[in-house]
Amino acid sequence: VQLQASGGGLVQAGGSLRLSCATSARTARIYALGWFRQAPGKEREFVAAISRNSDTTRYADSVKGRFTISRDNAKNTVYLQMNNLKPGDTAVYYCAADSNVYARAWTWDYWGLGTQVTVSS
Repeated sequence: VQLQASGGGLVQAGGSLRLSCATSARTARIYALGWFRQAPGKEREFVAAISRNSDTTRYADSVKGRFTISRDNAKNTVYLQMNNLKPGDTAVYYCAADSNVYARAWTWDYWGLGTQVTVSS
């Protein structure tokens, strides 16, 4: 399972970024996809996830109302639209994949390389 995240960068607080994670056609068709992040000195944490057919989404409380996860299976890509960014959102963002259909079974078996997001105050 190949996952390639992109779209990170430097943005001022209150700004927006859209992250993309490109994958293969097979992965886009049958895997749930998620976003995680890891800030310096902190453990990796869950950000958002979406089921294979987009009928289920999950968000961390810290990003609800600001971030939106979506996927375009025709383009083999999952997106994370991040609005009203805060300095606390600064981290390396990773995308991940899981073959389980049900959200309660997601354990995230596959990981891509991350993309850096830096939010200045």
